[in-house]
Amino acid sequence: MLDYDKEAERYDVLRGGEPRAEAAAQAVLSLVPDGARRLLDVACGTGIVTRRIVAARPGTRVTGVDLTYGMARRAADRLPGAVVLADSRRLPFPDGAFDAVTSVWLLHLVDGPDEVRAVVGECARVLRPGGVYVTTVDKAASHNVGSDIDTVLATRPRTPALDAARAVEEYAAGHGLRPAGQTCFAGRGQGRSPRRALTDLRRGWFVTLPPGAPLADHYAAQLAALPDQDRPRPDPTFSLRAFRKRDA
Repeated sequence: MLDYDKEAERYDVLRGGEPRAEAAAQAVLSLVPDGARRLLDVACGTGIVTRRIVAARPGTRVTGVDLTYGMARRAADRLPGAVVLADSRRLPFPDGAFDAVTSVWLLHLVDGPDEVRAVVGECARVLRPGGVYVTTVDKAASHNVGSDIDTVLATRPRTPALDAARAVEEYAAGHGLRPAGQTCFAGRGQGRSPRRALTDLRRGWFVTLPPGAPLADHYAAQLAALPDQDRPRPDPTFSLRAFRKRDA
């Protein structure tokens, strides 16, 4: 797992910056009803996406939440007075406080199915009846674009996908949330080059390949042997699902 306090300073630069943020915000808002007046962005990170949501919906009061101090501090610079340092498994808001709740690139990071269920449950709890929850799903699969980098990494050990769409739908249903739409968006500027993939490997991006382990060195050698070391391969395509809370 990456240290997101350390990652905060370079997070945006390494993940597509403003173009990716624009694509993410537009996709999220395509699933959020125009009438939503209170929106909670859970795991808002640096606030780069949240700020674009605010700009696109000036009539909506947007609050960001993040667990990591480094991320929340950067988000607070972008959204003064609108960011809360808090755990997504125990949100510090009353039941039904928001018309919409979003969680982009969060569910794949938690520590197991029970915690995914807990996060989805908290998002449902603070959502008003009839409100909409929007979240990314299948994060890891999004990065498999059929490139030569993917071919090299295809045999690496993998952990179960905690944010698999079917599992998230099951957890959502258990908390009174029903499917309400889906869309996808390109991770602009996130297409990896072999050199970038090698850098990510060495800094612990791939959790089953700890830096310095013999198996990590094996994959590092294969990545270093690929042609066009600095040519980015295609961007990933991320998936979003929306769920509507059952009316009381």
